[in-house]
Amino acid sequence: MKMFRQSDRLRNVRYDVRGPILTEAMRLEREGHDVLRLNLGNMRPFGLEARPEIVDAVAANLGSAQAYSDSRGVHLAREAVADHYRRCDIGQVSADDIFLGNGVSELITLTLQALVNPGDEILVPAPDYPTWTGAVNLTGGVPVHYLADESHGWNPSVADIESKVTPRTTALVMINPNNPTGAVYSEETVRGIADIARRHGLILLSDEIYEELVFGDARHHHAARAAGDDVLCLTFGGLSKAYRVCGYRAGWVVATGPLHRASDLLEGLTLLSNMRVCPNVAGQHAIPLALYAGTPGSPLPADIVDPGGLLEKQLALTSDALNAIPGVSCVPPRGALYCFPRIDREIFGIDNDEEFVLDLLRSEHILVTHGTGFNWPEPDHFRIVCLPETTVLERAVASIGGYLERRRSLNGRELLGRV
Repeated sequence: MKMFRQSDRLRNVRYDVRGPILTEAMRLEREGHDVLRLNLGNMRPFGLEARPEIVDAVAANLGSAQAYSDSRGVHLAREAVADHYRRCDIGQVSADDIFLGNGVSELITLTLQALVNPGDEILVPAPDYPTWTGAVNLTGGVPVHYLADESHGWNPSVADIESKVTPRTTALVMINPNNPTGAVYSEETVRGIADIARRHGLILLSDEIYEELVFGDARHHHAARAAGDDVLCLTFGGLSKAYRVCGYRAGWVVATGPLHRASDLLEGLTLLSNMRVCPNVAGQHAIPLALYAGTPGSPLPADIVDPGGLLEKQLALTSDALNAIPGVSCVPPRGALYCFPRIDREIFGIDNDEEFVLDLLRSEHILVTHGTGFNWPEPDHFRIVCLPETTVLERAVASIGGYLERRRSLNGRELLGRV
């Protein structure tokens, strides 16, 4: 009998954050094991809830949210986003330059569908948030990865990026603050990337969903400001992380730069927005309150993302504890929610990082994500989410350290046996 198979265009599409390893975790949970899920930056399961004012704003508008909105999103919410970027000193942004979506992930796919022709090359960082590489493949494009430099705080090399530009290159993706590395790019790096787009006539696609999650002396620099009036820049952002409303799916993309040269592309994005009818209307009503747009008075109360707040402490604790494990090194994250430690493959006998995290899951019941799942080329990293409370994180890293010590001892005996 005929077998019904998935489309060929899915062949190179991966999303290992929720892939086979999660399936194994769910199997263990069905058997009665408690699995600590450190694979996904999902806030509420770790007790990090939205401010009541944001929830109340959504609840107060549930009646009107029964109807479809404009396909680009509720005008008041789009105006709030525009006001946010104007306050960030980014040109004359208007509500008409903004598309709301069901999170940044949907908008990445819609944008690339509107932009990419078969064979077009899109420059994507490695490691990346895997939706970027997956969506490029899904649209028939070719993802070309440029490497972030671990020895320079995971900032990418501008020279390496430019060396990968070809006549087929259409756009350049930047993820800042970065998932999975926790890097916050220097102003020099952001300007350098914008200059590459300027010199080669590329569209700059800037994923800034973590812009509010920046810690210590790090500062977030908007790509749109560096792009100015002569580089088309599409900036992706949303409420999911800093405002702890992942399930509201309140994301946006903002177009800035020479929009008169992008009218056809934006018409295509409008067409795709029309086809999905509209984004989730209820979640859009969280945006004005969250961004303080048009509301007088002081900001909302002190928060976990403030200097010295909960997230900064948990990131520091996790990276320090990982660096204390022999054979493990971790660049301290300066933003986002994650650590991306390096593991010494020779010491621990690791040839396949997916098998490594599966074995860790079965042994310690801790779920992390392997580095190659973020399109990092070597099987020598993994990502750990730093959202649990301090005592849980301490126990988790201690368990990972104990597992690695046992693995190192076993590997040492195997190497000795070969001598």
